Amino acid sequence: MTGKVALVTGANGGLGTHVTKAVLDEGFTVVGLAPRIQQSDFGHPNFIALPAALTSLEAAKKAVDTVIARFVKIDVLAHLVGGFAGGQTVAATDDVTWQRMFDANLNSAFHILRAVIPEMRKAGGGRIITIGSRAAEDPGPKVGAYSASKAALVSLMKTVARENNDAGITANVILPGTMDTPMNRKDMPGADVSQWVQPASVASLIVWLAGDAGKDVTGAAIPVYGCGL
Repeated sequence: MTGKVALVTGANGGLGTHVTKAVLDEGFTVVGLAPRIQQSDFGHPNFIALPAALTSLEAAKKAVDTVIARFVKIDVLAHLVGGFAGGQTVAATDDVTWQRMFDANLNSAFHILRAVIPEMRKAGGGRIITIGSRAAEDPGPKVGAYSASKAALVSLMKTVARENNDAGITANVILPGTMDTPMNRKDMPGADVSQWVQPASVASLIVWLAGDAGKDVTGAAIPVYGCGL
């Protein structure tokens, strides 16, 4: 995979750190995008920090233009940006929470997809992988805004796969259960973490989808539910 370029959004998050390291280990040049990210976050010569937030199409295009200007292409987009809010029924959910979930989990993807897809089409191919959630297909009570935003992401990614199959672009979304990240451990101190999904497992799947073995997989919503199935 030497010579390939991956754009990883949310690159220094609980999942992003694992994904960035795994993709670097596969020989990619990795551009890690996050609002607060530094070159020193990853001590690797093929890592480039790109401080940015995907709050608009303009911001996404600016970030992608920066990558293209330096590396000419983006072979892989691993979009890991997301957020969680829960604890309220649908009837009690306020507008701010609803909008925040759709901004984090759907709109950020919408922005970066519109910026990256034209470049991949010009290049004649690419791999797009996003992170959904088990809640997208198996929603529970009091997570309505979160599960709806993740379900919309699944629909969006399946559409992207069909629209770009002719250009050699694959598009898939991974649906993990609760992941064993520092934030989740802090937010759920009494949980049985042995049932949680390891971020390294999701990172390995992303690497597989980005490699030659994953070239025929597109339009898939892939469950990674862990031992708690």
